[in-house]
Amino acid sequence: MPTRRSAFAAFIASCALVMGTSSSGALAQTSVASETGRIDVVTVAEGLRSPWGLAFLPDGRMLVTERPGTMRIVSASGALSEPLAGVPAVHAQGQGGLLDVVLGPDFGNDRRIYFSSAEPTRRGARTAIARAVLDADALKLEQVEIIFTQSEDPSGRHHFGSRLAFAPDGSLFAGLGDRSSHRDRAQDLDSHLGKIIRIMPDGSVPEDNPFVGRSGVLPEIWSYGHRNIQGAAIHPETGVIWTNEHGPQGGDEVNAGKPGANYGWPVITHGREYGTGFRIGEGTERDDVEPSVHYWTPSIAPAGMAFYTGDVFPQWRGNLFVGALRGQLLSRLVLDGERVVHEERLLTGLGSRLRDVRQGPDGHLYLLDESNGRILRLDPV
Repeated sequence: MPTRRSAFAAFIASCALVMGTSSSGALAQTSVASETGRIDVVTVAEGLRSPWGLAFLPDGRMLVTERPGTMRIVSASGALSEPLAGVPAVHAQGQGGLLDVVLGPDFGNDRRIYFSSAEPTRRGARTAIARAVLDADALKLEQVEIIFTQSEDPSGRHHFGSRLAFAPDGSLFAGLGDRSSHRDRAQDLDSHLGKIIRIMPDGSVPEDNPFVGRSGVLPEIWSYGHRNIQGAAIHPETGVIWTNEHGPQGGDEVNAGKPGANYGWPVITHGREYGTGFRIGEGTERDDVEPSVHYWTPSIAPAGMAFYTGDVFPQWRGNLFVGALRGQLLSRLVLDGERVVHEERLLTGLGSRLRDVRQGPDGHLYLLDESNGRILRLDPV
């Protein structure tokens, strides 16, 4: 009959088969099933506070934003730096705070990063975009400057949007939320609420933006009729900006961005009112409204997204991956041009709100687990 000590040792050994330490210094891993084979979900780092945005530095380290207002550098082995100095104050209430971060298109030369936040104002808050020079070794931001602020700063705690993506031509796309109670302004072209904007790295407006020169229209606007954009990625072959946005109780969308297009919110939508379930707007389609590439009803609350182009998972090449908050899953969308022909829902058993999805320079997929303050990596078994 085994002793209590030997039984405990056997228990620890059995746990190690499921939750083990990887050779790269990762903390733990678990294996899950997928349609294309089993996957190891590896914990690369933990101890983050409400992580929101993730960007890879050229040396393999990771730059991570934490919504309460801090930014950290995470080593490849998972060590967290102290918070970076120089991060401006943010409106860290509700869905606001320090949000997305991306490297500038010439980071190798100028070390500039770009980040979005809910900027506090006297009336409330507004989505702002800043750029700064990163001194990674000294753990500080220098030459911080705001290059864009939303035209309105209503009170309220919701729908700041904020995903950022640099296009191949060096212009910067940003998805802006409708601030919830101001949703009708998503259809108004004299407002930044509920829009995708396109600006240059210094905040200036590209001359070929669709509404440049049109009276009464804000020239930064690229498209309109959006609710709350929390995922954005550039298509690796076409260079088109793809986004996802939250719908109420349904009607979460994936959209391929077209200049000057109206995406319908809150007039044309699959979403329904919270509580009552009543239909919003006048229907789900209209000739002058650009249809979504894909939508979810009921809502999964989509967040960060990425096109997969790596070699680690060759069977996934060309797929679009979307993290989900309410759905607590990773959606794998198989595409045929701008059509979604199949969806696989991965990691449904983790119980994690997946805030961001990025492909790393090593060809692996990395996820921000907001629920547990972790960075996760997907490995083929």
